[in-house]
Amino acid sequence: SHHFRGCIPGIHEILRRQGLLEGRWCLDPREDLSPGQAEEIDRVCRLYPHLQDDEFVHAHLDEWLR
Repeated sequence: SHHFRGCIPGIHEILRRQGLLEGRWCLDPREDLSPGQAEEIDRVCRLYPHLQDDEFVHAHLDEWLR
């Protein structure tokens, strides 16, 4: 609905929550989440916990960040 505006910051937000990124910064500093996108990410994560790989990421995070 937003012509993919905010998709990269949205992906970065998930990776930030998992500890893989320190922030959701993009090459274009004006690029950020679309209005309401953080809430939508929260909603989708609540509705579909079986699609998340947080436990897998947490189990391997130290190994990957060496």
